[in-house]
Amino acid sequence: QVQLVESGGGLVQPGGSLRLSCAASGSIFSIYTMNWYRQGPGKQRELVAGITSGGSTNYADSVKGRFTISRDNVKNTVYLQMNTLKPEDTAVYYCNFNYVRNTDYLRADAWGQGTQVTVSS
Repeated sequence: QVQLVESGGGLVQPGGSLRLSCAASGSIFSIYTMNWYRQGPGKQRELVAGITSGGSTNYADSVKGRFTISRDNVKNTVYLQMNTLKPEDTAVYYCNFNYVRNTDYLRADAWGQGTQVTVSS
């Protein structure tokens, strides 16, 4: 079993910043990609940012230049630094890990429970 625990969400004014964290624990041998998704009100879940085990990153066009994803492989943790937040960034943010289990060395996916980010004045 793998658990992902997210933290860092909250209410922020437009133009403000937040930093999300997501830490994994459990039967992990290694982690390939770490991703952040979000789902806004009435919208489909979308990929916000991803980072590979080698450190390569990708971002949704809507957050490029404002958000930065990073990871700590020792702590099995991924971060999302969000700057210059806009009301349209309001959503529930989910972390997602693609990892190798240390029980059978097969790949699997895990999801966090979600953390609410609200950008409003």
